[in-house]
Amino acid sequence: MSSEYRLSRRAFVFASVSMTATLAGCAATTSSARRAPLPEKVSLPIGPPTDAELQARYAALEDGSHLIPAIPYQKMDPKYFRQRVADPTGETPGTVVVDTPGRFLYVVEPGGTAMRYGVGIGRDGFAWQGEGIIHWRQHWPRWKPPAEMIVRQPHLERYSIENGGMEPGIKNPLGARALYIFQNGQDTLYRLHGTPEWDSIGKATSSGCVRLVNQDVLDLYTRVPYHAPIVVHQEPLVPVSAV
Repeated sequence: MSSEYRLSRRAFVFASVSMTATLAGCAATTSSARRAPLPEKVSLPIGPPTDAELQARYAALEDGSHLIPAIPYQKMDPKYFRQRVADPTGETPGTVVVDTPGRFLYVVEPGGTAMRYGVGIGRDGFAWQGEGIIHWRQHWPRWKPPAEMIVRQPHLERYSIENGGMEPGIKNPLGARALYIFQNGQDTLYRLHGTPEWDSIGKATSSGCVRLVNQDVLDLYTRVPYHAPIVVHQEPLVPVSAV
């Protein structure tokens, strides 16, 4: 067999192998692409938390230099536990919705769900409603009661704006976090804030602000950015499915 023939045959075999490998590679790529799953809409789990989740969720914790006591959640109405639910608001994801009559606060999520928190709300005659934005957020805020409140409760004068307010701390009425609501560029004096008074959740006791247990306001703070829209309802919230 001539050397020229051997070289030609070797070149043919090499070319055949290379073409086969190339075709196999294309076939594998095409087949893999055909088998690729289609994107699915993200669906977050809905339902009440387990007891183990509640123990972790409402346990004592240290935040900065402050020790937040555990919440005796067994004494709370279970409907006020922080939990993910089907969104009843119909608002755009990222919107905060306060259902004043229901004593709930929702953070609307993509995919048709919302994180729901139990809240305490303002007494009749001291409640705000409407649309606004979260214009300011604060870790362990100082409490500075407005002049109108001091007129009603003169003993609060020592915590006035002029006197620098109340030092941050576990006994501060604004708790571990505060989110300040503005409307048309003006402070509404309406806040979402923490409270050490866990037994006020589900009740109308504060002067117009929405209060959450400190463990819940810490969670809320991570979900609500600056300038997030907020809607506060004073009428019963009608679920979207019922409209």
